[in-house]
Amino acid sequence: MGTEPTTATSPPAGMHTPVVMTAGGIVWRRRAGNVQVQLVHRPRYDDWSWPKGKLETGETFQGAAIREVAEETGKEIVLGRPLPGLQYLTPEGRVKRVHYWASRRARRGRDTAGLAARVPVAPVDREEVDTVEWLDAADAVSRLTRASDRGPLNALLAAEAEGALDTRVLVIARHGRAVSRTSWHGGERDRPLTPLGHGQAAALVPVLAAYGVEHVISSRWERCATTIDPYVRAAGLRPSYSEYLTEAQHERSPSRVAATVGELLEEATESSLICTHRPVLPTVLDVLTQHAEGAVADGLPRQDPFLEPGEVLVAHVADTPSGPRVVATEKASPQVW
Repeated sequence: MGTEPTTATSPPAGMHTPVVMTAGGIVWRRRAGNVQVQLVHRPRYDDWSWPKGKLETGETFQGAAIREVAEETGKEIVLGRPLPGLQYLTPEGRVKRVHYWASRRARRGRDTAGLAARVPVAPVDREEVDTVEWLDAADAVSRLTRASDRGPLNALLAAEAEGALDTRVLVIARHGRAVSRTSWHGGERDRPLTPLGHGQAAALVPVLAAYGVEHVISSRWERCATTIDPYVRAAGLRPSYSEYLTEAQHERSPSRVAATVGELLEEATESSLICTHRPVLPTVLDVLTQHAEGAVADGLPRQDPFLEPGEVLVAHVADTPSGPRVVATEKASPQVW
């Protein structure tokens, strides 16, 4: 067997230990009524594990997850709901933290936009991964080398049992950093992004691509339209623009915003993005709360500013017999390099 540790642990108190950030996915599918998952074998360690790897400089966790899975399995994926991560010490004494998502194979046609917005990845290196296998979940439990790797799988199976594994996303974005009101002498609807804001807009591309966003709707105001522009260009999408998502129209009629969000939750079949402004966010979040329960609802942002400029909230939506339900949420704040 390999020399990587098999149990999660923490360094001694007071000890400064380098942290290695990694990301990956548990790729799943259904066959003959069973959930199957994909494992990889690494000859260097002679172990069976989930596909994962280190973040590159400036890379998001989501971008690293889809890149590493593609490099180790040879297939593109789309991220679903987040799963419990792991932390353990490497043989070199470094802390390794792993972020996982339930993931499915990308499908040509349905996931065209998300795939178009991605950069090409290297082919599988057989010295790193020499075997990739689909296994029924029960068989995967016994095949996994590290007992701690069963935790994310157990969470995935729990989601399946609840009818909340197969999800789409509704991404809520606050526009990137804009020129301040005091220094802008034009109209409010034309106030532009700063250079940092443009960088934030570009940094959102790999995040949105990882979730396979296929539909984009935005406030008509300049700072929102510019925030979505890098992704819609990379993905080859035709976005929709709404006056209802602007600050001015929201002040007049919050119900119009609520209706727009509700329609995307109730009627959309693809993963979607809404880009809007800070004053509009409470109404958007109220609608998400109405479609969530328990800890998911309690975990939604409650305090101003709700999201920072250029930050997104990813709501994972399961279409259940009783209607759409927000079953998990996560924030993403891409770094600008």
